[in-house]
Amino acid sequence: MNPLLVRLVRMGARRIAANPKVREASARAARAAVEEAGRIARDRDRPRAAGRAVRRAWNALQGGR
Repeated sequence: MNPLLVRLVRMGARRIAANPKVREASARAARAAVEEAGRIARDRDRPRAAGRAVRRAWNALQGGR
């Protein structure tokens, strides 16, 4: 792995750990990602489930349309 990328990830992780509000938000995001991954894993048609998950995430980023 690229050493610069590793350094950036570590720096971001330290900043997240230092700020309680950001730490809580990142924990919620991680839980949501794990829940979504579980949905994809349980679905019989995984590529379609992954596509739907991406669409839900895209819509959420666009303002919940």
